[in-house]
Amino acid sequence: MFFHTKQLQYPVRVDKPDPVYARQLQELIGGQFGEMAVMTQYLFQGWNLRGATDDERLRRIKDMLLDTATEEIGHVEMLATCVGMLLDGASPEQQEEAAKGDPVVYGVLSGMNPHHLIVSGLGARPVDSAGNPFNAGYTIGSGNVVADLYANVNAEMQGRLQAARLYEMTSDTGVRDMLSFLIARDRMHQNQWLAAIEELGGPTEVMPVPVTFPLEKEVQEVSYAFIDFSKDPDGASRRGRWAHGRSIDGKGRFTYVEQPTARGEAPALAAAPPTLHNALMGGPVGREKPARGKSERGKSVIDRVTDAIAGDEEQPQG
Repeated sequence: MFFHTKQLQYPVRVDKPDPVYARQLQELIGGQFGEMAVMTQYLFQGWNLRGATDDERLRRIKDMLLDTATEEIGHVEMLATCVGMLLDGASPEQQEEAAKGDPVVYGVLSGMNPHHLIVSGLGARPVDSAGNPFNAGYTIGSGNVVADLYANVNAEMQGRLQAARLYEMTSDTGVRDMLSFLIARDRMHQNQWLAAIEELGGPTEVMPVPVTFPLEKEVQEVSYAFIDFSKDPDGASRRGRWAHGRSIDGKGRFTYVEQPTARGEAPALAAAPPTLHNALMGGPVGREKPARGKSERGKSVIDRVTDAIAGDEEQPQG
């Protein structure tokens, strides 16, 4: 069950309406790394986490995921409330005037977000700052708890980065106060996901993902090889931590490959069946047609289909 408390988690106020900034703030609601994205991501990760009944560590993580997801619902409400306040009394003329203060904003936004007027009647919408609808495809829920926790760290990093940029884009003390709270919470969330990974044993226990795939089934000579594909004679990447010494997962040692060689063959796909009409008029030029001496057992499915079509076309019309 979910319970709703009418009071917001943190106070939301604005110094004055700013419809242009309201459009920009939409990124933190419906953007790729906005609150709707992390809310949905954490909810589905928590609901789908298997094994929590038998593993106390997973039970704690499941509870944390759902606790944090529920908090993010409240953050969506805070931001939606802020957008609504920024739109108070807004009119097309006011939006135009607000945008004129910044030539770049004016050029990009033309001073107006017509959906805030036409569609939502001066309210927030589940969209990003460009008006793109929220897409659940932004979210990650793989069923692998370690992969998901690292994805959560990235989501909070990107979200905090965007909130910090939006903080710098306004001088409104009320909006800045709300953003400072959200930025602080993003700091905590980054730390809590990393703490959960540490509780599971840290990189030496949980990496690489999936840790359950056996090393002996990999091409082991490249499992810890940093391959330099640059022609730059300086080769600065060779001096990185990733090119020498013990691997982060503690299961091998990094090596540096300076001049990689191609080990495969040049790809060559067979011609498509005539019914797909991929070919040029007159057929192939410059090479002899290969002999058709294969047995039916040795032919590919496409060869057999092509032969069948050709046989139909060669039959006399009765």
